[in-house]
Amino acid sequence: EERERGITIAASAATIPWKGAMIHLIDTPGHIDFTAEVERSLRVIDGAVVIFSAVEGVEAQSEKVWRQADAYGVPKIAFINKMDRIGASFERTVEQINDVFNHCALPLQLPLGVENAFTGMIDVLTREQLCFSGERNAEVSRKPLESDQEELWQRAYNTVVERLADLSEVIAEHYLAEEDIPLAVMQQEIRRLTWERKVVPVFVGSAKLNLGIQPLVDAVVDYLPSPLDVPSYPAFDLKSGNPVEVKTDAGAPFAGLIFKVNASATADLFYIRIYAGVLKTNATLVNTRTGEKVRPRQLFKIFAKNTEQISEAGPGDIVGMIGLKDCSIGDTLCEARRQVSFEKISFPEPVISMVVEPKFSKDKDKLDDVLDMLCREDQTLRRATAEATGQRLLSGMGELHLEVSLKRVSADFNVEIRCGEPRVAYRETLKAPTLEKVVFERVLGETPIYAEITVAFEPLPRGEKMFDIKTALREGNVPRAYIQSAERALNDGLRTGGLQGYPLIYVAATITEIKFSQEATTEGAVAGAALQAIDQALAKVGTIVLEPIMHLEVLTPEDTVGEISLFLQPRRAVIRDILSIDQMKKIICEVPLAEMFGFGKALPRLSGGRASFSMEPSGYQEMQVK
Repeated sequence: EERERGITIAASAATIPWKGAMIHLIDTPGHIDFTAEVERSLRVIDGAVVIFSAVEGVEAQSEKVWRQADAYGVPKIAFINKMDRIGASFERTVEQINDVFNHCALPLQLPLGVENAFTGMIDVLTREQLCFSGERNAEVSRKPLESDQEELWQRAYNTVVERLADLSEVIAEHYLAEEDIPLAVMQQEIRRLTWERKVVPVFVGSAKLNLGIQPLVDAVVDYLPSPLDVPSYPAFDLKSGNPVEVKTDAGAPFAGLIFKVNASATADLFYIRIYAGVLKTNATLVNTRTGEKVRPRQLFKIFAKNTEQISEAGPGDIVGMIGLKDCSIGDTLCEARRQVSFEKISFPEPVISMVVEPKFSKDKDKLDDVLDMLCREDQTLRRATAEATGQRLLSGMGELHLEVSLKRVSADFNVEIRCGEPRVAYRETLKAPTLEKVVFERVLGETPIYAEITVAFEPLPRGEKMFDIKTALREGNVPRAYIQSAERALNDGLRTGGLQGYPLIYVAATITEIKFSQEATTEGAVAGAALQAIDQALAKVGTIVLEPIMHLEVLTPEDTVGEISLFLQPRRAVIRDILSIDQMKKIICEVPLAEMFGFGKALPRLSGGRASFSMEPSGYQEMQVK
């Protein structure tokens, strides 16, 4: 599927030995529909290589990934790829990186030639040519510069030194004294400034021709931090909830985070990043989300699609495990003697849905199992049942996301299916704040049960948290189990349908009071009271329906801007800007997702096949229910 489409769809992990180092590589998608793959991978890495096309430059997807990396504090280096392609420009791409990302680019290589004439690069720090030969350009050699390359190198070297002198006192002292700067000093300061995210070293090449790949891997080792360079990682003590530091120490209690699952009917393969301690086969661990004990039956070192069974792994390793029960993406596993929890991985809400039914009735159960597996692997996929028709619904991040996921149902699991037309995944939120008090009294058999709860509900600002469940009790004698039961009920209940049948979002719920009886109160009674409070709130203040808004960028020749704009405006698009990029124009706008179905087919007609576009979720806006 990936080769057919020419894009990465699912993040894949590989362990690569390189010149005495061990690199754990996670290759992530660039398409915005698969942003969750990027999000969960960024959560567990220590450094990133951001790849730009020398032809297209900084695209919307690249900008999105860059911002995600910044949010997690991940140091970066940049690789300008496709220098062999027609229209490639190293200088233009570096200029765009600086314009969009606050002048952070530090080019440490220069291309030798361009397009069909691209053959290698100049190493700015060592004043050498990098030449490639042999089968698949696997052999790398260094040669002195030609006389006509000296001036080009000198300008680039001076730029690097001047940039570093502004940020490093060590470099500034050499620069002001007009002294030669030792190579080791330059590399040490670039490494430090990269870790501090003040500069982004830029490299160049062509992955297709295998030009520049070996120096890029060298740069990963030279400039990005290893796990041993990071003394500790933030987490939370499970009992107190207070922030703690998990030290990168093999002798410390084990702690790791599950960030990817390959689901199967036999045994799910869980990918875990180890932060502290040593993970061994059959070790008894605690899943801090469920409180249950789990034991990995087998451990594997991952080599893309191949695996190698191992008996143990230590801090910084990314390994695969099988044999775990009731575990999922974002779960922290740790030893019982020190229970900590890493920050959970958050995922965006799906924006598009599709009806999915088996072609043959005998495959109903099998289809349900397959959809469950797909949702375990990808937490931006959600499955549900349409209340009116009883049909299966699968929701995701876009048309491509659903198309790729549903193709797997037939291609990988041999279940033939019928799919409906894509439709927008609308949401609801509360119209106004409300305070709800519930007295929950029932008789089960001959046993009375009782609980009272008071919950303050309010709509949250759009674009922030989807839900915010808190407890602010005036009295401190409420059993912890009752509080947890109420929080779970609110968390689950708010994710179900509102008055129009759409899932709720942007809702805060604060538990202000729980009254209980030693004889008649159960966790189930408290949960029932919390769910009744949600129903009362919906009935009292009502809801508004929200529709997803997309951030759309269209890159097109200037003579087609008018026609594309006229196409977008009646579709409720709000054009924010029209930028000039070389001989092209970039239309930047926001448009409801409901108006964008079929846009990918209409754009070639509007532009004569010369335009391209990218689109990503940009929040929700209120819509009028017809």
